[in-house]
Amino acid sequence: MTSMKPYIVPAAKKHTATLIFAHGLGDSGAGWMDLAKNWRGRGVFDHVKFIFPNAPMLPITVNSGMTMPAWYDIVTFDDLKEKSHDELGITKSRDYFNNLIQQEISEAGIPSDRIVLGGFSQGGAMSLFTGVTTHHRLSGFFGLSAYLLLGHKLKDLVPADKPNQNTPVFMGHGESDPLVKFVWGKATAEELQGLGFKVDFHGYRGLEHSASMEELDDLEKFIAARLPEAATGTGPQSKA
Repeated sequence: MTSMKPYIVPAAKKHTATLIFAHGLGDSGAGWMDLAKNWRGRGVFDHVKFIFPNAPMLPITVNSGMTMPAWYDIVTFDDLKEKSHDELGITKSRDYFNNLIQQEISEAGIPSDRIVLGGFSQGGAMSLFTGVTTHHRLSGFFGLSAYLLLGHKLKDLVPADKPNQNTPVFMGHGESDPLVKFVWGKATAEELQGLGFKVDFHGYRGLEHSASMEELDDLEKFIAARLPEAATGTGPQSKA
């Protein structure tokens, strides 16, 4: 899977935790770096290294085959939750996120339970899918304006030891989202809960296909609970 290298925001002090944030269709990692800048400016999460990966350039069927940054192809926007399952692209992106997690473990010395994975829209869908199917026990994972991928076979893709069965999951979704329908996000949360995952779902009145300050405040609280500075992480100061 070829793509630009991720954008990295190193920890401001001793690196003891990592957040990986995946962008949506047509965007790039740079599109979400203001999150890290905001937190840095307020002295929040100074012990956390931020990774903003960049999706490869793919032809997107729903956009007349136009090539753009994407984690997988989308065939239709009619019902993203039930259709548009580019299984090969989804699996390749899942493997890529697993590699990012493994690099943090083996190269940065950060244990997997000090890593949070999440993203927006396509990136959120990939984060939920990766979190459910990965062999790594994460501290948490989240999806903003996200939906379920490969739901028809998801149960069979969960590792036998279910490493993230009790891992907290945050989902946020605009109630007025015209692209990734609110009902799809809510149904995704319910289906994951039905599989035994601990999903905390938040709806935001009037919000369309974007993130609001209220939603980002809730996300910040989730990350703070999952990656507290006082934890026992022993990873070295990030030099990335």
